[in-house]
Amino acid sequence: MNGSETRGARPVTVGANHRSSSLGLRDRLFVEDGELPTFLHGLREAGLNEAVVLSTCDRVEVQTVHEDPDEAARIIQSAFAVRAGLTTEDLDGQFYTFTDERAVEQIFAVAASLDSQVIGDAQVLGQVKAGHRIAREAGMVGNDLENLLQAAYGAAKRVRTETAIGERPVSIAAAAVALARDVHGDLGRADALLIGVGDMGRLVAEHLQAAGLARLTVTHPMDSRAATLARTLDCHRVSHDDLAGAMPEADVVICALGRRDYAMTNDMVRAALKARRQRPMFFVDVAVPGDIDPAANRLDGAFVYDLGDLEGIVSQGLESREAEAEAGRRIIAADVSAYIQRRAGKAAVPAIRMLRERAEALRGQALQDAGGDAEKATHLLINRLLHEPSVNLKRAAAGAPGELEALEQALRSLFELIDTSPASSGPDPEEEPT
Repeated sequence: MNGSETRGARPVTVGANHRSSSLGLRDRLFVEDGELPTFLHGLREAGLNEAVVLSTCDRVEVQTVHEDPDEAARIIQSAFAVRAGLTTEDLDGQFYTFTDERAVEQIFAVAASLDSQVIGDAQVLGQVKAGHRIAREAGMVGNDLENLLQAAYGAAKRVRTETAIGERPVSIAAAAVALARDVHGDLGRADALLIGVGDMGRLVAEHLQAAGLARLTVTHPMDSRAATLARTLDCHRVSHDDLAGAMPEADVVICALGRRDYAMTNDMVRAALKARRQRPMFFVDVAVPGDIDPAANRLDGAFVYDLGDLEGIVSQGLESREAEAEAGRRIIAADVSAYIQRRAGKAAVPAIRMLRERAEALRGQALQDAGGDAEKATHLLINRLLHEPSVNLKRAAAGAPGELEALEQALRSLFELIDTSPASSGPDPEEEPT
């Protein structure tokens, strides 16, 4: 990591996302994690010293800082064009370039998952941090970019904690997991049974496992298909002939067969509940057509949700997140403004330091020359502090039109000067330092 910030380095983001480009182009641009160090090395060789690459299904984007944003954009777009086997002209209209405050806003919004297809997607921040880590290990993150990304993480945390943007499920599988928790609480004590090998059923099962499910068992009328899925999910399997015996052990039942007849009849559900002594069972029916007899939902202890129910929950979640996104954007706007102000303040630090060092040197010399006389020392210090500014103001008065006015305005701003005396032709207030 570089040791200090670069004066004049400006934030830049260049990339293609789900709004600006086609999925086909993003597929061609996609950079696997293992390829990122090589891609970053190419950017460095082309003249980019700091860069983080985000490569997801939603976007392929480079976040950087550079003294010349146009040159940075050219380097990045050329690198992506080469990767996709296209010309930079082919990318026109599908790439965006943001600089300065707009680039900061983009980086903050991405980290907070306000620029994603699924607003509030909790995985996005992890993807940003992974790209940041890889770039840091490749030596492509200096203080400028590090400070910018840390500020983005702070903004993302505020959005996550001060809004409800991530609280409502926005996918079928996430909705199923949320409902399972509502019924059973801690999934670390729950067992699930997956009936069928449909993609949606498998996705729900994977989400339950990721949420801490204690045990998963799969079954299918064709035992070979159940065995294949059990290996994929690293779980148990049971013969479909033993389904009735397996059901009472299941706290969650996922149905994904989609056959003409009900795979789960009302009588089967009643028998399972009886064997469980009416302990509740949560049924997720993601099959088309449905696998579970709708009458089962009227049994005490049976909570049956089909695709229509789950899609309704997802729709409500999407609406809720859109509403919360407005609050999130207000947070981002405030944090972007604060970051820009802090960054601008840092830019003035070298000049402030030089001014203080100059004043301190003059103070020390004045004290020495005054021989302990405090009043003389203050007069000497004032004269010496104001000598060069006075000389330069006189020089400006004789120089180009407007030069004196510009210096006067700067002095009024820096020292909050107010002219309280009338125009006078009296003696020159400037004294040569002694």
